[in-house]
Amino acid sequence: MIDILLVSSENEEFLEKISELSGETITLCDQCGTCSGGCPMVAEMDITPSQMMRMTQLGQREILETKAMWLCASCYTCTVRCPRGLDVSKVAEALRQIKLRQAIDYIDIKKIPEDEINILPQIALVSGFRKFTG
Repeated sequence: MIDILLVSSENEEFLEKISELSGETITLCDQCGTCSGGCPMVAEMDITPSQMMRMTQLGQREILETKAMWLCASCYTCTVRCPRGLDVSKVAEALRQIKLRQAIDYIDIKKIPEDEINILPQIALVSGFRKFTG
């Protein structure tokens, strides 16, 4: 018996957006695992580059909650070794862009007490705002 995996239109839109941002034809990935085998950061990732590509192929938005896309060093080892010539680091960058465009604020600037604002170094405040606000 052959299982057929159906991809919803929402998942397909997500795949198309990642393909557009990365400039890569993600569906060409045949899951050989060469990208994962050569990745110097794979030991630190929660999913392998190959799994990242598969989840993206299927349009699974859960990929945005993994840390693999943030750990990609963009060293292009995967690109050099890929038999299909795909650039996994471009896909990781596209995923990061999608996540960053969600503009989720992790801190509320208005809730910082005024006395703390007056004693904190301005550079620390600006850096924190850049990192924790969309």
